[in-house]
Amino acid sequence: MGRPKADFIIETVRYSPNGEIEWVRGYERRGEVFSDVVIVPRHELVERLKKGKKIFAGRRLSKMGSAFELSKGVQLKAMNGNAVIVTENTSASSDRLDGVPVI
Repeated sequence: MGRPKADFIIETVRYSPNGEIEWVRGYERRGEVFSDVVIVPRHELVERLKKGKKIFAGRRLSKMGSAFELSKGVQLKAMNGNAVIVTENTSASSDRLDGVPVI
């Protein structure tokens, strides 16, 4: 089985005081390569997940162009009627991206 094909890779996350993701910083797939760093607000991240985009936590490998070290997949879950963004195998009542640096 090959490496998963990611549509977006989250490098860092910013949380609001209430625990929701404010925005994430990452890289967007554009064909066979990835973009420069982009900032994606929470509502846009939710829309991408609803559309079935494959989003992962990870980091770009130094001096390797479009090569990344991927960690966990990111999922949208319903928790008490609210949309919650979490990394796979995480049960949380609010947004939580385990292993993603917070800025």
